[in-house]
Formats: sequence, C-alpha cells, structure tokens
Amino acid sequence: MFKVLVSDPISDLGIQQLMDASDVTVDKKTGLSEDELIAIIGEYDGLLVRSQTTVTEKIIAAGTNLKVIGRAGVGVDNIKLEAATQRGVVVINAPDGNTITTCEHAFAMMMALARHIPQAYAKTISGVWDKKTFLGVELRGKTLGVLGMGRIGSEVAKRAKAFGMDILAYDPFLTADRAEKLEVKLASVDDIVRGADFITVHTPLTPETRHMISRPQFEVMKKGMRIINCARGGVIDEMALVEAIDSGIVAGAAFDVFEKEPPEADHPFLSHPKIIVTPHLGASTVEAQENVAIDVSEQVLHILRNEPFINAVNIPPVAPSVMNKLQPYFTLGEKLGSFVTQITDGAIREIHVEYAGDLSDVDTQPLTRYIVKGVLSRHFAGDVNIVNSMHLAKTRDVNVVVTKASKTKGFTNLITVTLKAEHDEERLVAGTLLQGYGERIVQVNKFPVDIAPEGHQIVISHNDKPGIIGLVGTLLGQNDVNIASMQVGRKIVGGAAIMLLTADKAVPQDVLVKLAGLPEINTAEEITLL
Repeated sequence: MFKVLVSDPISDLGIQQLMDASDVTVDKKTGLSEDELIAIIGEYDGLLVRSQTTVTEKIIAAGTNLKVIGRAGVGVDNIKLEAATQRGVVVINAPDGNTITTCEHAFAMMMALARHIPQAYAKTISGVWDKKTFLGVELRGKTLGVLGMGRIGSEVAKRAKAFGMDILAYDPFLTADRAEKLEVKLASVDDIVRGADFITVHTPLTPETRHMISRPQFEVMKKGMRIINCARGGVIDEMALVEAIDSGIVAGAAFDVFEKEPPEADHPFLSHPKIIVTPHLGASTVEAQENVAIDVSEQVLHILRNEPFINAVNIPPVAPSVMNKLQPYFTLGEKLGSFVTQITDGAIREIHVEYAGDLSDVDTQPLTRYIVKGVLSRHFAGDVNIVNSMHLAKTRDVNVVVTKASKTKGFTNLITVTLKAEHDEERLVAGTLLQGYGERIVQVNKFPVDIAPEGHQIVISHNDKPGIIGLVGTLLGQNDVNIASMQVGRKIVGGAAIMLLTADKAVPQDVLVKLAGLPEINTAEEITLL
C-alpha cells in the first residue's frame, strides 16, 4: 500500500483518482511547518503540493520512502530539484493543465482591448455616461500575429479563426505543413510586426526572445495596431511600448505579465489610459486548478506503480553501467545540439543523430535526450530538460532519428548531429572526446575542423583566398575582440572554406556585420556555448 501526503489545499476532485485507487492511501494535512513535515514525511511514498509548501533539502532527506513529488501547477521553484534528483525522487509538474485557461485569458484581453471595456466600465461607474470616447474596433477581418505557436498560441489561433481573423504565425519550429494544418499563414517576426493589426505573445523568455519587440519593431508597425502579452514579461520592451503608444503608433496594449512582478507602484503601465493590466491571472481559473491537480495525480499514480510517466522535470534514473559510459558525453552532446541549431535557419523538421564507434553498442537514449535538449533549449529557455526534450520535439513535429555505425574514421567515438530544416536546408556538426584534450568539434557541415566547443565562437563562411585570416584578425583587433583560438577548414584549395574562432567575450552585432562585409567572406555569425 502506497501513502501520499497532500500538503497544500487541493480539491477532492483534483485528487479523486488517487483517493479511489485501491493501493493508495491519501492524507490531507495542510499548513504544516518545515519541522512538522520533516517529522512525518518518512512514512509517505508521494508528496503533492501547490506553491505554498516549500520542499526543502531537509524535507527530501527525511523522506526515506519518498518516490515522487508532484507539483499541481507549472513552476517548481519551491522544490529543491537537485536534492530530489540526488535522492532518486522524481519531480513532476503539469504543463498542459492551464493551456485553455491562459489562451482564454489572452483572448479576453484582446477583446477588452478592442472595445475599451475596462476603461468604459470605470468611467460608467464613476457616474459619467460617455459613448463617444470608447469607439472600438471589430476583430473580424483583422490580422492577428501570433508569436509562439506552442500549445497556448495554437489554441489562441484556433479561436481567432472562429472570429474571422486572418492569422500570421511565427515559431522557430513551425513548418509549412503544420501551419497548413492549423490554417495559419507561416510568417517571420518582421512579417508580423509590419502586417498585424493585433499581436499576441506566447513565447518563453530566452536570450533570443528578450525584447524581441522593441523600438525598431514599433517604428515599422501599422499605425493603430494593438499588442497583448499573457506569456512572459520581458519579451516586449515595456518602456519602448509606452513610447509607441504615446506617439500614436500603437493604439493600446493588454498585459498580464511584467518584467518585474509585481511592478513598481510608479510603473507607467499602471496609470496609462490605453494599457489594460491584470496581475498574472493567466492560469487562475477553477478548471485550471483542478486540471493541473488531475494531471499530476495521474502521473503520481503511474510512478508509484512503476508505469510509464511524463512531465518529469528532473533527471530520470539511469542504469549505473550505462551512466558510466555515457556521462562523459552528456555535456558534449548538449553543446553539439546547441551549436548546430545556432547555425540553422528555418523551421527544423528532423534531428538526425549518428553514433559511431564504441557508443554504437550501448543504449544511447539518455545521450540523445541531451542532444535534443541542446537543439531545443535556444527556443524553450528553462522549459526543456532531458526528460521532456523528446516530447517537446514530437509536439513540434520534429522527427528525431538515431543511427549507429560500429566503425569511425580516426576516432574511438564520434557523435554527428544533422539538422534538416525547411527548403531542404541541412546543417551538420560532429564531435568527440579526445584523450588529453577533452571535448572537440571535429566537423562543421562538410569541413573538417578541430576546436573546443566553449565560450563565444565566430563561424565564418568564406572563400579560400590568401589574406583572409589577416583581414579577420585585424578587424577583430581594431574592435577590441581578442582571439583565443582559430581553426580553418576546407575541402579543396581555393574553394569554399570555414573559419572558427573562439573569442574572449561576446562579439557585438556591428562587428559581425563588418566581418560579413569583408572581401571573400560570405557570412559571419556568433555561436554561444556557455
């Protein structure tokens, strides 16, 4: 008989399947202190929490029988993941339970924005009957730009279609085939910025998405467009948005999230007559609270019964013999995935991983998860881990193919990662571990190289002509960029070539533009591997 402790307020409906299970006993004890939890947690196999309970290292250490911690929600910052992992305790959450709720909130914000509902309500209850000030617009016939076509963005697009809106959709993993299935038009960020009447954001906050809508984007927008953010604060430059509204470019905005939460009392959003704000209510419905509890309860039951489960957010257990052989390659695999995705344009269709040499005779699934995590992490921020990376790839219609070869030329082991994107674009990177040298990238596309995958790297595509290396070195020196290492690869003399440089610091965008403008250089881009 398994015992599960529910330490935060959760409705009986949310945990009904646990309560109905013949092999599970459920105890509900809320409002416990850390010491009180420590005193009793040893008798429980599972712990179910919301956000009130902080699951500390001491609590986890005292949970000698603990097998699973379930978070009825998305965020797990109240659970010490590392401590749970070290103890072999699976931590799960419920990323899908609030999809519809957040989607509906975003749509409600868009409708309120189109018809000035909060402003009209405030003025009416103040005793002023004002029909002229609040002239709104219809959604029908308008173009909605959706930035991020994951679960929530796709649901918003579906509802917008029902309202007669035209949909422009951007997502780094959205292919033309999937866009057609969703009945949306595949677009770039620039297409959306220039063509949308409304823009709604449904992307995580990553280095790539931070301030993806800022002054340069506002300057080219349709006059009178409107913008909604119910995803993550920071994706839209808040101060630039205020300027765009005050200048008449943007007609209004609706925000449920902020760069800093709660915002300061003097934040301009809070007093602006054309900006609607709510206090991060995206997941705040009765149904969402019940759904996340139901989802987590189901997975807790699977884990206790040693059945397949999903939505784990920490590292799953790996057989010691497999771990010993694969562990040295985990970091390399993730770096290879990150490197190749940064040199790939277009929506990714397939991740092809080939293991050659000694790695071909073991179960490489854990290593493949690290590689896929590296590919996806540039777009999903902290939402990707080695447990959910394969699931996320599947939900974005990204096919993961693994092949093996017993022999490899010149290396004991070789990992080759090839990304296939739309329009038949294909990018490849291969790496290995060399005795005494550690991690090495030994091939980029068709070119042999030898460089450590670390720090800030510049990848330059150029023609193999005399003086190119000197031109590059001189320009970087003039711009205070120090070169730590350099490698040049080519197939034939005088043909296409590649140059890889490791810099001591991040390379400014204007320097990359200058590099790309040098004679015989085709492209110059920075790859970050930290």
